[in-house]
Amino acid sequence: MVQLDQMKVELQNQEADMHEAIDSLNLPYKKERIEELSREMEAPDFWNDADKANAKMKELKDDQKMVAEADGLENQYHDILDLIEMGNEDGDESVIDSIREELDDFEEKLETMRLSTLLTGEYDHNNAILSLNAGAGGTESCDWCSMLFRMYSKWADRKGFTVDVMNVVDGDEAGYKSVDFQISGENAYGFLRSEHGVHRLVRMSPFNAQGKRQTSFVSCEVMPELDTTVNVDINPDDIRIDTYRSSGAGGQHINKTSSAIRITHFPTGIVVTCQNERSQFQNKEKAFEILRARLYLRRKEEEDEKLAGIRGDVKDNAFGSQIRSYVLQPYTLVKDTRTEEETSDAQGVLNGDIDRFINAYLKMQAQQRKTRVQ
Repeated sequence: MVQLDQMKVELQNQEADMHEAIDSLNLPYKKERIEELSREMEAPDFWNDADKANAKMKELKDDQKMVAEADGLENQYHDILDLIEMGNEDGDESVIDSIREELDDFEEKLETMRLSTLLTGEYDHNNAILSLNAGAGGTESCDWCSMLFRMYSKWADRKGFTVDVMNVVDGDEAGYKSVDFQISGENAYGFLRSEHGVHRLVRMSPFNAQGKRQTSFVSCEVMPELDTTVNVDINPDDIRIDTYRSSGAGGQHINKTSSAIRITHFPTGIVVTCQNERSQFQNKEKAFEILRARLYLRRKEEEDEKLAGIRGDVKDNAFGSQIRSYVLQPYTLVKDTRTEEETSDAQGVLNGDIDRFINAYLKMQAQQRKTRVQ
């Protein structure tokens, strides 16, 4: 049948890409590492160092998942070929739709694997810490800040990632002046580092009585979560730790205890706050995590200007500095100024469908690296 033959050609045309993606994962090494880690876990003193043990458990889980996904993709390829052959032999047109679904699923998984091979940065496999800050635009920008937080939360939910809010400063009338949160999941930072920069919104403002079109801005800072093996010295004399009562919703616990933490680092002027954990100790621990990440990135910038590859270019939180524009009126368009990737489905993007922009950015960076090597 013509349709089955066309799908067979479409599938076979992707065989080389599949093998290239799988080969780049270095599976033989990962399988050896799985055996090695499994043996280490059997040692009676394995859990003596909890942080080290948890890091190895995560490595084992990630390697096992990668091997399983690669094996599953290859098996799916051959299964689809077999289904096509059986359909042709039986002349059964009823299988066309189900094979099409299998082929679409295969292509989606292959694209995801290909993109994961582009995540070769030092921190790409880490969790991501995001800080959103409302810029020019007043109440409108605060509302835009809350919309972006929802967008990233929806994206994380699609990926099966978790979102932990660390600090929120409410806007005077609506939305957030700022919000700091962590997205945890495999390659979270590798995907989200493309989101660093200023995001611009254009719409008819619901906060303007005259219904005028308004432009607002929110800056997004993306940092990798650093594990305890990364050495960042923080001199106790260089910081001040303040405790205060958390603001916003949270019930009696938040209202009655001074559990929120603010850490000020005098040499750099960096201020970190955390108030959404249940105890002062947890807030302090999380605040130090963020401070360590920011100090480490700053140190790397001073050493070898590596910050440009970790945090992206630092830009003003105002007109002309945006990495992406979201236009809701008088037409709908979301366009990335770096990759030229765009879509008219603005509502889908705001509901978390941002993979097209992330993928375009990763491909652009891969092409830039390839050009530099040549």
